[in-house]
Amino acid sequence: MPEQTIGGGDLVRIDYEVWAESGGKSEIVDTTSAEVAQGANWTGRKAEDLVPQPYEVGRGRFPPAMEKLIESLKVGATAEQEFAPNEAYGERDPKLIELFSIREVSRLPEMRKEGASLDIGTVLNIRGRKGRVLNVTPGRVRVDFNPDLAGKKIKVKFTVREKITDPSQVALAIVEMEYGHSKDFKVDISKEALTLTIPDRMKFDLNWHASKSSVVELVRKHLKPSSIRLVEEYKTPSAKEESATEESSEKAPEA
Repeated sequence: MPEQTIGGGDLVRIDYEVWAESGGKSEIVDTTSAEVAQGANWTGRKAEDLVPQPYEVGRGRFPPAMEKLIESLKVGATAEQEFAPNEAYGERDPKLIELFSIREVSRLPEMRKEGASLDIGTVLNIRGRKGRVLNVTPGRVRVDFNPDLAGKKIKVKFTVREKITDPSQVALAIVEMEYGHSKDFKVDISKEALTLTIPDRMKFDLNWHASKSSVVELVRKHLKPSSIRLVEEYKTPSAKEESATEESSEKAPEA
């Protein structure tokens, strides 16, 4: 069987490692490998997310130079490359480091929460921008609004595991990309419509409601169904289930 090529717009599953180097020190930024995460004592992903991830080639998840590297691969191939800051997440801009008064910072919602502390590395949302605290003096706070990876050399390793072409798997991969996971979602495709049944526990999840429009947009783009149905099914519990729920409530200790 000839090797499958990939191109812009294709849906694939990829494994990757992203490392950042600064001051002669290299640290893991993101990975889909359980072995790499364990070796680096990195906990940035849940254990169940340390698996090949769905990815739309060329959509801009990575900087353009990295996107081109992925697009150059064939299914099953691996590539490693190091990128200078200007090819990765840009150089650090000194103009994006600003001073704020302690009074202004102390009034921010995140600093008024119980247990809040102002330390080096604290993330602040200030004047509509997100930045990290660089240092704190008796009356001033220096905040860096540069992207976290700005000014750092980035080393990546990409492996394209498979090209996703089965329509049902395409729909589930889109849910996974946009919402974060697709477990228990069900897909049914007919001439009339593509039907996506939403699991019970997702129906009241604000993250799902925020992702819904982008899921629909990408399903239209990749599968072009005549219509898309999002089904919320509410099953009436059996008498046995209701009895168990009532019994559990009666046994629950009073607050």
